[in-house]
Amino acid sequence: MKAGVLFSGGKDSAYAMFKAMQAGNEIACLISVISENKASYMFHTPNISLTELQAEAIGLPLLKKNTKGEKEKELVDLEEAIKEAKEKFGLEGIVTGALESKYQATRIQKICEGLGLECINPLWMKDQVELLKELIQSGFEVIVSGVFAYPLGKEWLGKKLDSEMVEALVELREKYGISPSGEGGELETTVLDAPFFKKKLVITKTEEQMSGPNSGVLAVIEANLKEK
Repeated sequence: MKAGVLFSGGKDSAYAMFKAMQAGNEIACLISVISENKASYMFHTPNISLTELQAEAIGLPLLKKNTKGEKEKELVDLEEAIKEAKEKFGLEGIVTGALESKYQATRIQKICEGLGLECINPLWMKDQVELLKELIQSGFEVIVSGVFAYPLGKEWLGKKLDSEMVEALVELREKYGISPSGEGGELETTVLDAPFFKKKLVITKTEEQMSGPNSGVLAVIEANLKEK
């Protein structure tokens, strides 16, 4: 099936793309919705501008759509982006990184149905810890680019996803109810490399932007691509 990927540059959308490719789908393009609202209900925002560089690293066209990020109204912008991608690239389906959020999944599903597209959700209800372990085993290079819940602080920003981090997140789930994959909005991630990347991202300049002891992002100021 010829499909487009709702791509935020984070681990879930990237891994969903990987799984969709493994299932035999042809990925024709990436679709990124750029929200002005950092607290958007639908869209990942930390370092969303990096999707241009990631698309170049992957070797696929990127269709971008801006939105003010107003609840429900942002869905109109999402639908317009998906419709444009369908017409431009002849899409038959849309791949999403939806994991447990019924809010996101049901709304994307409705948009796809209205446009005659299949909604492909490779990660739906997948065990979060297993997801993190698979990312590591598959060769994804992922860093934490945002923290938004106690006890996560700035010391987490820029940390790479590895086995030790997974163990730490499991402990935090047991102590504080933290979602290991950040499904509850506790953390956000940025993918620097993946099996389907032709080049990898190298970050050369960052800035920690904290709005509180347990809320902030690692803003990427400069980054470039490196041959693998």
